[in-house]
Amino acid sequence: MAEDTLILSFDVGTTSTKACLYKIGDAIQLINSVMKEYPIHLSDGGKAEQNPEDWVNALVFTAGKILEETGTTSSSVKGISFSSQMQGLVLTGKDGGPLRPAMSYMDQRAVKEKEKFGKGLAIDGIPLLKLLKSIMITGIAPTSVKDPIWKYHWVREHEPDLFRKVKYWFDVKDYLIYRLTGNAVCTKDSACATFLFDNRKGKQKWSLPLCRVYGIIPEHLPKIIDSHEIAGYLTEEIARKTGLNPETPVFGGGGDASMIGLGAGAVRDNQAHIYMGTSGWVSVVTDKRTLDIGRKIASITCAIPGRYHYFSEQETSGKCLEWVKNHLALDEIGIYLEKKSVADNPESMYKNLFEYLNVVINQTPAGSNGILFTPWLHGNRSPFEDPNARGIFFNISLTNGKRDMIRGVVEGLAYNTLWMLESIEKKVKCRGAIRFAGGGALSGIAAQILADVTGREIEVPANPHNAGALGGAIVASLGLGLVASFRDIPDKIPAEKIYSPDRKNSVI
Repeated sequence: MAEDTLILSFDVGTTSTKACLYKIGDAIQLINSVMKEYPIHLSDGGKAEQNPEDWVNALVFTAGKILEETGTTSSSVKGISFSSQMQGLVLTGKDGGPLRPAMSYMDQRAVKEKEKFGKGLAIDGIPLLKLLKSIMITGIAPTSVKDPIWKYHWVREHEPDLFRKVKYWFDVKDYLIYRLTGNAVCTKDSACATFLFDNRKGKQKWSLPLCRVYGIIPEHLPKIIDSHEIAGYLTEEIARKTGLNPETPVFGGGGDASMIGLGAGAVRDNQAHIYMGTSGWVSVVTDKRTLDIGRKIASITCAIPGRYHYFSEQETSGKCLEWVKNHLALDEIGIYLEKKSVADNPESMYKNLFEYLNVVINQTPAGSNGILFTPWLHGNRSPFEDPNARGIFFNISLTNGKRDMIRGVVEGLAYNTLWMLESIEKKVKCRGAIRFAGGGALSGIAAQILADVTGREIEVPANPHNAGALGGAIVASLGLGLVASFRDIPDKIPAEKIYSPDRKNSVI
């Protein structure tokens, strides 16, 4: 492979990191992928934490393993990039190491910190004048207790001695870039997710007025770069551990919300994509900032200059299907799916589960024999926000069995997706077929149910569960000049499968 032009892209997820090696040419070809799992620590009080060193160790392991398995020479890897979970909080000290465990996007503990801020006339816990200022500058506002501003204040309130040692506030991907290169940077989409980024045309910088409004120390915020910009070069230490060259450029990459859209091939104005991974969302590309406070839908910064993702998020999506695997499919007598057929890593697990779903769910008619399921196993964000919302099975009768319940979960996800899609279209219309990505897109039956429920044509690209990593590879390719422009992306990511609504099942 010495003559190949290769990009190594890391998909840093909630419970695992996957390294994907891509060959860049007329098409973008996946050569191999390697995954490494790590835990997320959930506890009372809404705590959700991870050890940042787990991410670093997973990156080092997967990088070295993929070079070994493919026989790739280090000189063939022309760039490194990322797609990553977002809205984490990683606080580092002067020595560059993390001062405490990272607070995940799932962390809900900062309830009192948000309540304290919202005294007086307020909307969603944000004083009216401050809310309007946020919307004017960023187009969004930190109305969720899970937003990183409130995590930052929780540390400040509860761990003051530690807080005084803070040098930088990073999101997950940007912390990894810091460890790989020694440079403190973040991409524009990461900056947007802090609610402190002035993303108006001609601005594109940290907002000092919003730092004052929300009590943030500006010196804690790293330099902002574009997703396709070089963030730095691999350090000797990391190069030695991974087997890569120290001269290898590391690109900004992006958060999963922006990279998955690129990797799914949804880059044109008013083009939508649906993601079904651990979490889920519906997103549409738009050329203007749009906000729906009531439905909790907002525009986030896109990797494509001058564009935004109008974005409605579901807290648990594919995680509901993991729950199905653990608690419905894999009962003690193994009657539905033999435990030995489920692989150790989540992506393989999903694939095997979906192969099973394709066989078994088709044995249950559309409508799941009357069963309805709400897919809110860890609260919800949009079109309503309630961290205490939970999943419920409705209308179970003596005639229903596990197959009905399992199909009901998939249909519940599809109906929730329809609700998000309809809410988005109150302000931004989605045109053409919808791209479908994430582990859920490995299931043909899940894609067909989405088509039936939404009444839209659903397009699935190759390797949809790697869409985030592919997005990271695309921005690195743009930075290296291997891809000419964002307009060329759809030609490189054609739909592999297309699902049209079955009108006898469709609710539209």
